[in-house]
Amino acid sequence: MAVNLSFSPIFIFIMVYDYAIIGAGAGGLHLAQAMLTDEWFVDKKVLILDKDAKETDDKTWSFWEKGEGKWDHLITQSWDKGVFKTREKTIELELKPYTYKTLQALEFYKDGKTKIAKASNFTWIKEEVQAVESGAIVLIQGTTNQYQAKQVFDSRIDRKFKEGKDNYYRILQHFKGWLVETEKPVFDTSSFVMMDFSIKWQDTASFTYLLPLTPTSAIVEFTLFTPELIPYDAYDELLTKYLKEELKIEQYSIAKVEYGVIPMTNYPFEKADKKGITKIGTAGAQVKASTGYAFKNIERGSQKIIENLKQQQNPSTGLVKQKYRLIDTLYLDVLTNHNDWAETLYTQMYERNDIQQIFKFLDDETSILEELRIMNSLDAGHFLKAVIYHFLGIRIH
Repeated sequence: MAVNLSFSPIFIFIMVYDYAIIGAGAGGLHLAQAMLTDEWFVDKKVLILDKDAKETDDKTWSFWEKGEGKWDHLITQSWDKGVFKTREKTIELELKPYTYKTLQALEFYKDGKTKIAKASNFTWIKEEVQAVESGAIVLIQGTTNQYQAKQVFDSRIDRKFKEGKDNYYRILQHFKGWLVETEKPVFDTSSFVMMDFSIKWQDTASFTYLLPLTPTSAIVEFTLFTPELIPYDAYDELLTKYLKEELKIEQYSIAKVEYGVIPMTNYPFEKADKKGITKIGTAGAQVKASTGYAFKNIERGSQKIIENLKQQQNPSTGLVKQKYRLIDTLYLDVLTNHNDWAETLYTQMYERNDIQQIFKFLDDETSILEELRIMNSLDAGHFLKAVIYHFLGIRIH
């Protein structure tokens, strides 16, 4: 008797990507574009996952750099002069050889998406990631599908940081900005305002930031470096007051509104890295803790990750420099315990140091001697208290 055996096997094939990038914001797209421009990655399969299509102009990024940069084709405006202001004084800032540049997030998203779409080894999927399991092959659980990758770069902020059950500093850089348009030319596009302390929220580290884009349009932003947020409508009152009292502008329209909260913290985000998983962007400590600036830090960090991958090192090797984390920690201590001193702190910094040296310091490029010179230019009382606390464990009030 013949026996007829029938098999109906079900094969489930899940591609194993070489790299997966979770999140297509600044962290994810900087890293993706760094891979795209390096031939070493031409045969590597790269997956990008983001819950959003990145079709909204939700951010404005500003940064300084010397000479031409890789994003010059996207910038909205640039300046080689700036101003620092208080009610009592105005400090002119001659930036050369630096240039201060600003670009809109949507242009950055479009640029990245266009390049990625042309790369056969890249796959972009709109899906929210629910969980990631580390291992030799990392498992990624999306809302509807599962993915696998040898190495994952994750821009989602560590849950433990959000819980706040630790002793690390958490200053919030929170801001609301308006893209203001006027019928008559009222803005001087030759210079931008780095900080203007003429109007503040109570007695806090708060100031206005002004980017004149054209003679009839500018981004006006009220910013605070404080442990707590303020009422949402308070930003509007402060922006209205600044436009009326400081810029003498009565008639204007608001073309766009931007609101954001950026953590300024010494939290060791890198401790969330696991086998096959490296945190990037804000979640990877790539926001400068003492300023909230991120765009160029992330660009530099992405390039360092590329170098590490090519040398078969841990992707996060060298991303965090403990010397600068210590400096940022002292600064955050002062902001936390003496927030009302911020105007004096920044005034001394900009009045007693060249802007070129300040930029170098904020880019973590200074030597110990240069750092001591800047610290020595400030009234050292509050910083000395922070040093005593962090090295000796004694809190002096």
